[in-house]
Amino acid sequence: MARGTGVQSVERALALLEALDTAGDAVGIGELAAATGLPAGTIHRLLRTLVDRGWAHQLPDRRYMLGTRIARMGASANALLGRRARPVLRAVAVELGETANLAVLAADAAEYVAQVAGTHSMRMFTEVGSRVPLHSTGVGKALLSRLPDETVRDLLRRMGMPRFTDTTITDPERMVRELAAVRERGYAVDDGEMELGVRCVAVPFTAGVRFAISVSGPAPRMTDALVARAAAALTDAAARLRDELDDRHAAPDRGGEDVAPS
Repeated sequence: MARGTGVQSVERALALLEALDTAGDAVGIGELAAATGLPAGTIHRLLRTLVDRGWAHQLPDRRYMLGTRIARMGASANALLGRRARPVLRAVAVELGETANLAVLAADAAEYVAQVAGTHSMRMFTEVGSRVPLHSTGVGKALLSRLPDETVRDLLRRMGMPRFTDTTITDPERMVRELAAVRERGYAVDDGEMELGVRCVAVPFTAGVRFAISVSGPAPRMTDALVARAAAALTDAAARLRDELDDRHAAPDRGGEDVAPS
């Protein structure tokens, strides 16, 4: 199952890790075989190594899930991404006066990996490392907009759509329509859907993984005029961050791959 010119055993091990991540729950070898197209014997041998090294974990019922080493490495990677993104976020925060955030798609949630406070004071309900629902936040909707509608429906069914305020979208089909609008205009808006009185604008981009960059602030300050300014500023910032965070830009000799479109 080698892809491109990679080493086959590495490609297969990564395919298993990706399948475990996508599953969102513990799975058996049969399910992994269906997801990856690998023979069961090959999967069993690879999983034995992954379990031994902490990348996967075997439950007593012989199902598998991602191991704790993934979480530790993910936390380190997110911290590094946050440090690299801060100069761009700081420029956005200074330009608009409101808090700038960077979030990444993490399983069934959006995880904040960097944040720079604006020049105006504001109590934030988020902080670096916190995870927020996808359906009720600007960054969440921006991240969902990069997924096919059927994938979105599956995610929403799995995670649920709890109501946080009167404006929270709780119907999957309404969310699908909302995401179509996000794709058309290029940015998502959260109108107090997670926290009353807070408005957020977010733009998605891809740099190896799916990101969203956002600006949030009190609704009275986040006027329609500021939302329009924020959308333009975030679109420019997303292009800079895509170049900064995607290793394929930094290392063009790795097979000459193109950057995934944002």
